[in-house]
Amino acid sequence: MSVQEIEVAITKLSSAEIQELSNWIEEYRRQQWEQRLEQDLDAGHFDELIAELTEEYKLGRTKPL
Repeated sequence: MSVQEIEVAITKLSSAEIQELSNWIEEYRRQQWEQRLEQDLDAGHFDELIAELTEEYKLGRTKPL
């Protein structure tokens, strides 16, 4: 199914169905983002930043939120 076919099908949905689809897409994108974040963490992409921030905290250079 193409994006164009999906777009046409969406125009045939009721308001309630569009809301349900919107909620599903939002949840799906959230899950994708979390999965990507976990992959990046596992790959060590944030190790340097985490170490730098930990050092800043230890040196007392941070402020409470």
